[in-house]
Amino acid sequence: MKVLVIGSGGREHALVWKLRQSPRISRLYCAPGNAGIAELAELVDIAADDVNRIVRFAQSEQIDLTVPGPELPLTLGIIDELERHGLPGFGPTKTAAQLEGSKAFAKDVMRREHVPTGFYSSFTDADDAVRYIQEVGAPIVVKADGLAAGKGVMVCASVNEAEEAVNEIMRSRIFGDAGSRVVVEECLQGEEVSFMALTDGTTVLPLASSQDHKRVGDGDTGPNTGGMGAYSPAPVLTEAMHERIMAEIMRPVVRGLAEKGIAYRGVLYAGLMITADGPKVLEFNVRFGDPECQALMMRLRTDLLDLMCAVATGQGLAGRQVEWDPRASACVVLAAEGYPGRYERGKEIEGLEQLRDWKNGMVFHAGTERQDGRLVTNGGRVLGVTALGNGIADAVKEAYNATSKIRWQGMLYRRDIGRRAMEHRA
Repeated sequence: MKVLVIGSGGREHALVWKLRQSPRISRLYCAPGNAGIAELAELVDIAADDVNRIVRFAQSEQIDLTVPGPELPLTLGIIDELERHGLPGFGPTKTAAQLEGSKAFAKDVMRREHVPTGFYSSFTDADDAVRYIQEVGAPIVVKADGLAAGKGVMVCASVNEAEEAVNEIMRSRIFGDAGSRVVVEECLQGEEVSFMALTDGTTVLPLASSQDHKRVGDGDTGPNTGGMGAYSPAPVLTEAMHERIMAEIMRPVVRGLAEKGIAYRGVLYAGLMITADGPKVLEFNVRFGDPECQALMMRLRTDLLDLMCAVATGQGLAGRQVEWDPRASACVVLAAEGYPGRYERGKEIEGLEQLRDWKNGMVFHAGTERQDGRLVTNGGRVLGVTALGNGIADAVKEAYNATSKIRWQGMLYRRDIGRRAMEHRA
């Protein structure tokens, strides 16, 4: 089979790495890819959001399966365009992708299907949003309604902070058109966890649990990022909690969308808060998490291509199971100094050659490129050092040992990945 992966981050490197292991793959492409992906797939110089050019390429090369990694091409309707030309694609349609593309849409779905989540209201007028904040008080969460690269969520400890968040999102438009509407919602208390499942629109097949680290600094301090590390499994997700999430959240959402004529196919990602009252939804994403995907792909033993084809070609997931490595995995994200704010590119990366034969892990590239034969930084999140181990603590230790061999000027990373999991074990 000929397969095309869309994207250029660590998630896409992990997907390419796992797909490359399938004996059914004859040619593997990635658009636009990065320096690490270039070692496993043929790079195609097309931006991830250039839907028309991607579809034309898929037509000309007779691609058997297209796999969008990031959310943007999905919310732009790339699956619809592929299907219109008779080309299979793994992911939800434009309408279904509103679950991530519009937080107000997602909240309305949850309200209709009685999915547990925090109280909320959405606004297109900044003054109305401020009045609501003054009425309900703080702490409160203010979210840009549209896509903001994982940075459009502001947890506000005071009313003044929340009013300033509204000003930045709606008046200053720091997230552009994504801030034309805001969702103001309850600040849920508990432990955050990522829950992902594959679905063909009817069957919901859960994946292994994982946990992300959103804040840039140790101890969950500093601004939100796209993710600074992850591990799998997440000890907070007990078997009983897993069953509640499937029964109260995942199946109702897929079933409710189907009843409205929206067949949701692909990955359904629920960002959850495990509260004293049980699991509640913070947000939905319509693709694999990043860096949770790196941790999951490290543990996945089932052929990823088989699973994706079952979703995309109508074979279905009924009766299928997913096999996982019993060991734990951990991913430590190495970022550029200044991330998630302003950062410099072009810093030479050294030390990766020492990890070329690393038996217990893989370094997934995110923001990298080759310049005159040198590997240099080309993004905020640069590498995802991902390891397996006999338990979370062992996997984390292995990942940090590998991290110690890598260096570039201004390299930034958290030193407490896996802390919550180890506290649970203790």
